[in-house]
Formats: sequence, C-alpha cells, structure tokens
Amino acid sequence: MSGTPLDHDSISRMIDGSPPLLEGFLSLETQLQPNGFDMSIREVSRFTSPGSMGAADVDRVLSETEILEFEPDGWLQLEPGPYLVTFNEIVNLPLDVMALGQSRSSLLRSGVGVQTAVWDAGYRGRSQALVAIYHPDGYRVQRDARLMQLIFFQMEISASQGYQGRYQSEGL
Repeated sequence: MSGTPLDHDSISRMIDGSPPLLEGFLSLETQLQPNGFDMSIREVSRFTSPGSMGAADVDRVLSETEILEFEPDGWLQLEPGPYLVTFNEIVNLPLDVMALGQSRSSLLRSGVGVQTAVWDAGYRGRSQALVAIYHPDGYRVQRDARLMQLIFFQMEISASQGYQGRYQSEGL
C-alpha cells in the first residue's frame, strides 16, 4: 500500500477546508511550497534532564526543558548540541493524510539537522522537532524563521482510528 505526496494546490485546498490542514501560519504565500509547507519557529528550548523509554508507556519519561529567550532583535544564538523547537503552526490531519518533516536544505549546508517523528493521520496539535547543532561555532536562528518542511501524504485508505497518543492536542 502506498500514499501520494500532496502538491501545492492540494495543500492549499486543504488549508481552506474545515478544519484547516494548517492554521496559525505567518504567511501562506511564503510558507506554502511546491511539495510541502515550511514550519516556523515559535520557541526553542534546551534539555535540562535526561529522559527514558521503557517497554510500557507508563515507563516513558520525557526530558525536562527550559525555554530560551530570544534577544530583543528576535535572534537566538544556539551553541552546539540538541534543542527542542516548537512550531507556530497548528496541524490538523484528517484520517486519510499523514505527514513527514524534513530539514530545510540551508540548515544542512550550515551543520544543522532537524529530526522528527511521523505525523499520524488524525493528529492535531502544535508540533515539535529536535534540532541538532553540529557546527562547532553554533548557529543563529530568528523567531518565526522557517526551519522544516512538512510533507503531506494522501493515504489510499483512511485510518479506521486516528492518532490517540499522548501528544494529541499538544501545545494548544
């Protein structure tokens, strides 16, 4: 079974739908791409404690984080290491659409990577991603900068049940 990536026009139509595929974006014209949608930075946090992953959900412990403050000019200097980024946009996936996120290529060319999980059909929330700064001198980011492209896939068959995990409605 396969899925079909959504193009600019398909994504645009779904944004105009109810509920909209995406909301809370800054500029549809700038963020809507030929094959996806650029997600922008709302906040950046650093990890302050270790987490753990057990075999059962009750044994999963998330790392604690601390939100970093942008400078008055809107910029933030990130030293090498991992960061948790929260996006401005709210994602509303119908039962027949899933998504994957990829770094914008400018980040890769500067020693920065974005790592994500799968956006399951039926997910709704303000998503997060892991940003890893590999460049030894760090990297600067500006509030509202476009960091990652979300690529949507139309599934051949709708999910019988949408995402039901702990991150449903996160950040809302």
